[in-house]
Amino acid sequence: MKNANKIKWGIIGLGNIANQFATDLVLIENASLVAVASRNTDKANEFAQKYNAENAYDSYDALFQDEQVDIVYIATPHDSHAELSIKALENGKHVLCEKPIALSYSDAEKMIEASRKHNKFFMEAFWTRFIPSVQEVLYKINNGVIGDLKYINADFAFFVKELEGNRMTDKKLGGGALFDVGVYPLFLSYILLGKPKEIIAKSTYHKSGVDLQTTMILHYENAQAVLHAGFVSESNMKASISGTEGRIELNSPWFMADGYSIFKDNHEAAFNLPTFGKGYAHEALECHYCIQNDMIESKQWSHQNSLDLSAIVEEIKNQIGLEF
Repeated sequence: MKNANKIKWGIIGLGNIANQFATDLVLIENASLVAVASRNTDKANEFAQKYNAENAYDSYDALFQDEQVDIVYIATPHDSHAELSIKALENGKHVLCEKPIALSYSDAEKMIEASRKHNKFFMEAFWTRFIPSVQEVLYKINNGVIGDLKYINADFAFFVKELEGNRMTDKKLGGGALFDVGVYPLFLSYILLGKPKEIIAKSTYHKSGVDLQTTMILHYENAQAVLHAGFVSESNMKASISGTEGRIELNSPWFMADGYSIFKDNHEAAFNLPTFGKGYAHEALECHYCIQNDMIESKQWSHQNSLDLSAIVEEIKNQIGLEF
């Protein structure tokens, strides 16, 4: 299926992330947003009008049955990722599903199985994996620029003034710091060091039972990572990666960094690498590449990568007593 034809997108779950993704999709020449869906009809119509989508549906099933749609971007709350991804795959659609892939490892497995069974592309939307700064830093570290990797320190935390009635503290929707933002520093540690030998995690909690802040220590054979996620305080959102010959700092906020610096031999070298659009375009382009080359998974963020990260998150979920 190697051709330059337009890839036709559908989007379900029309919140903030979907708006940012749709804004970037407009920048891609061979991308076309043909359908959107929300359980709120007005919201669907408004979103469709804003981004020139041909069809607006008031049900997700209706979008899944739209023959025009090649790939569905799923940006609904965490608790629905597994069910909706599987349903889209069963309807013959490729899927880009927002992170975290699912609220349990077993659900993540079922999603991957559905992709393989129906021979359709599926990827967890870890957009950070595809931004230029992270791509280049990963390449340089793998080529020994800062020697042997020994320590990672990364956080993703911000102050949420109104926690009551907020999606982020809603247990039914899969809220909490770990699943909402903790997956980002865990992702960074995983792509650089792989699966840890041991994990220690501690949290403070909201009255709903979800974690408000979680700090994690990941212990490897010859390295460690100290990671943090939370809704109760501000942070500098920096990521520092240290090796035997120097360190690399991704610009803040590191998960959408527009550059990085290498500190080595008492010298700082700064590199500027702006994202294409807001940064979501990079993962969309990866989806296009895979679909056009008849691939059901990305080599850069594979099914196994998502399963590995899901297993790490599951271990932390169990340690901190988080139940959905």
